[in-house]
Amino acid sequence: MKALIESIVASLVDYPEEIVINKTEEESKVVYHLTVHPDDVGKVIGKNGRIAKAIRTVVYAAKTEGNKRIYLDIM
Repeated sequence: MKALIESIVASLVDYPEEIVINKTEEESKVVYHLTVHPDDVGKVIGKNGRIAKAIRTVVYAAKTEGNKRIYLDIM
């Protein structure tokens, strides 16, 4: 899942080497924390959050963690 998120975000940002994805697992959910260069935050979020919503939709659709809920937080 990290590779999927990284490949999507890398195509959007100017500083792909500064993409950091941390995974936190809990009992009923998996949370991915995405951190990018400060200049790239707007590119990842998009106008009115459209790009962030689209990334989350793809991540939710590709879920492989069984019955755990997946969340993507953009830091």
